Amino acid sequence: MTPNPTFPVTPASAGWRFLSFDVVELAPGERHDHHLDDQETAVTPLAGAGTLALDGEEHTVSRSSVFEELAPIGYAAPGTEVTVSVPAGAGDSFTFAIGSAPAEGRYPSRVIQPSTIRSEVRGGGTAHRQVNHSLAYPIEAERLILYEVYVPRGTWSGWCPHRHDGGEGSPYLEEVYYFRLDRPEGFWMHRNWHDDDPDNPFEEIYRGGDGEAALVPAGYHSSVACPGSNMYFLNYLAGELIGDERQTPPCFAGEHLWIESDWGQGQWSLPIVTNGDL
Repeated sequence: MTPNPTFPVTPASAGWRFLSFDVVELAPGERHDHHLDDQETAVTPLAGAGTLALDGEEHTVSRSSVFEELAPIGYAAPGTEVTVSVPAGAGDSFTFAIGSAPAEGRYPSRVIQPSTIRSEVRGGGTAHRQVNHSLAYPIEAERLILYEVYVPRGTWSGWCPHRHDGGEGSPYLEEVYYFRLDRPEGFWMHRNWHDDDPDNPFEEIYRGGDGEAALVPAGYHSSVACPGSNMYFLNYLAGELIGDERQTPPCFAGEHLWIESDWGQGQWSLPIVTNGDL
């Protein structure tokens, strides 16, 4: 079992090159300042309301819950002064995710409204989920890619398993999975793996709860929600793909692709083998 990462996640702490990620909670009267001359940044509201200032231009951003509504995404070009704050008289705290990656400044700082975010339902059977393209092509950014995914309880996401670590011709992208569960006693599991070198196979297995994360430094990967909790996760990705190249698909595990032609193929209906008592 692989230990869950602590926040913030940085290239140094994760052992990779591009992606940084953090989750910040601000109490009323608090502020968070962020300025990087050589990196773009994306801010994703998770719960509560606050003020997002991009080079002094203020925007009110809010979200009742990740399970109830989409949220505006703040995008900051390199060199932008980013300030997130909560008024002193506010009644609640504000929680948001923030992540960065190296960039040159091709695209302007702005707030991406929920009305422009594409949603789709993928998969089927016990791998049925909703994917929101929160900062993905054709929404413009340099390296950063963001998805928000909704997974019914007992259901898998990332099936068929895929990789984007440069192996088997895939693009190289680093990725953080940040999980939320709608019941606090629940848990999720996440696996990264490949057998590129049969004598030294790579495998990581994470197990976590509400508000914890998993990293994807390499390998195929997939996640599952326990039977008692619906699952949300936020993906921040960054790597070698730039601009429109961010639409490049990953590489899928060929031995599992058969299920996409019929998600119900071979699925059992119980009972299967009995002594006649059922």
